[in-house]
Amino acid sequence: MYKRAEMMKNKRNLIQEVTDKQLLLSLYFTQILLFLCSFIFGIFLFDSFTEFFQLFRWKDTEILLVGGTAGLAVFFLDLLLMKLLTEEYYDDGGLNKRIFQGRSIYQIAFIAVMVSISEEILFRGVIQTHFGLIVSSLVFAVIHYRYLFNWFLLLNVTLLSFFIGFIYLLTENLLVTIFMHFLIDFLLGCFINYTYGKSNTTE
Repeated sequence: MYKRAEMMKNKRNLIQEVTDKQLLLSLYFTQILLFLCSFIFGIFLFDSFTEFFQLFRWKDTEILLVGGTAGLAVFFLDLLLMKLLTEEYYDDGGLNKRIFQGRSIYQIAFIAVMVSISEEILFRGVIQTHFGLIVSSLVFAVIHYRYLFNWFLLLNVTLLSFFIGFIYLLTENLLVTIFMHFLIDFLLGCFINYTYGKSNTTE
């Protein structure tokens, strides 16, 4: 327990030392890297670009209906858990707070778009399509290594990954999970921005 607390303290100190510009550049670099991985793996795993683009069905009403409903359900469940649980359960060392605090709506939307597209193409579009739900969900959880020292966040992101993967399994449309993922990140980003912005102005 002491070792975990010490690690979280060191992680928090490291996050505080990084400038906003460095933090955003690191985030963007990570997402570009995931996108490049998708492209490279896709060349070997898909027979053609046509096969890959068949994962996107733009006229599917499930994009808004299923993706939107599932995304809102996850968001409101998270809000409920944040109300019921103490802050330590959602303690990621302050990274999400640093990413979203003080951003404009457009900046939060851009971050959410970039993350949702790059991660869904790789984990659902490439990995789940060829290796299945379990493999893609576990890899998704491992990639979010910043949660490894918080059992609740690790469980949270693992279950979320299985849920998103299940939605993809049902709809077979990557745009559904991209929209779902975007909605979750965007709304939580706005919530974090509003909450901490409000607390700072009242201090």
